Amino acid sequence: MSPFTLTVTCKSTRGIVAAIAQYLASKGCNIVDSAQYDDLGAGKFFMRVSFISEKGESFEAIRDGFEPVAAEFGMDAAIRDSNERMKVLLMVSRFGHCLNDLLYRWRIGALPIDIVGVVSNHFEYQKVVVNHDIPFHHIKVTKENKPKAEAQLMEIVEQTETELIVLARYMQVLSDELCQRMSGKIINIHHSFLPSFKGANPYKQAYQRGVKLIGATAHYVTADLDEGPIIEQDTVRITHAQSAEDYVSLGRDVESQVLARAIHAHIHHRTFINGNRTVVFPPGPGAYASERMG
Repeated sequence: MSPFTLTVTCKSTRGIVAAIAQYLASKGCNIVDSAQYDDLGAGKFFMRVSFISEKGESFEAIRDGFEPVAAEFGMDAAIRDSNERMKVLLMVSRFGHCLNDLLYRWRIGALPIDIVGVVSNHFEYQKVVVNHDIPFHHIKVTKENKPKAEAQLMEIVEQTETELIVLARYMQVLSDELCQRMSGKIINIHHSFLPSFKGANPYKQAYQRGVKLIGATAHYVTADLDEGPIIEQDTVRITHAQSAEDYVSLGRDVESQVLARAIHAHIHHRTFINGNRTVVFPPGPGAYASERMG
């Protein structure tokens, strides 16, 4: 029995849940996990359903048969085979902690994705990537060649049929055009402090100000730098006895964990963009072995 996932976004109205349940029952499907959220302020409805076909209905028959239900409620809906792995392209600059963490999780099977390549504007991690039998692409980025560099990137995206780009501490700003073209398909990670520190050496600034909490934020990339819809966040507590180097080490750890959790939520179709915010459903029963990270 193959597991399938149905995701739905539509205008909030009565009868949606009943229509979905009735359809799946008519196809001999058993719902194993379901989560929904009705945003009354925005008038939008979000739902994710995991189910199995107990009577041998094919994926194509279940998917195509749902089209009249989706049309009736004006749904943006998709039914996916949960066994299919998402094609992911990683991007990195000179900070490799997130890249190394993702490669390790992928190698031991804890991150169920197909890594179609790693793109970098430097060569530091070429050997690491190649040793994992993953294609490495060096794309030099300067102020003068940025359009050409992004054209090279998009060529890789198209050739590999990339479904998600992960900026694993990639330190170049993407153009508005690229962000719009890949809307909802690029995830970034960055530090987050209270108060906020920008510019060079943010951890040193945090140490000098005696910050007691440092954290990380993973979000979808938009034209507004570091201000896209947030997927995942976490913090770690700091004491007065810890050094500036401790801040950096702890910051890298929390960045790696937050990014991994954000990717898991996305590849399992638990995230929905809701304006400037996100709806993120928690992992369902039985998902902890493959989804719970950090």
